[in-house]
Amino acid sequence: MDGKKFKMGWMIVAFDLPVLTKEQRKVASKFRKYLLNDGYMMIQFSFYARPTVTFSRMKTHLRRLKYNLPPEGSVRSIYVTQAQWERAYIIHGSPNKEVDAERMPKQLEFW
Repeated sequence: MDGKKFKMGWMIVAFDLPVLTKEQRKVASKFRKYLLNDGYMMIQFSFYARPTVTFSRMKTHLRRLKYNLPPEGSVRSIYVTQAQWERAYIIHGSPNKEVDAERMPKQLEFW
């Protein structure tokens, strides 16, 4: 097995959706709920991440994401390895407080 192809990582979804009308807000809310129900966690309001066991599993989630895309707006997805994810700098508030990146869920660490 090629270790480079089978690293655990995170599928990141970032999006900008129009929310000017009531219908647009409803569509954006439905998309956010889809992401949460599909195992993503909200990192920031339009930035969600989902742990994945492999890059090929990410492709499966990408197909489902494409099926649930809103008709308007911009959605971007990227895969990062756990090692890349852990190198993130997360800074909160003032005075600045740096915190650690989210850890891979325990059931995925089993693999």
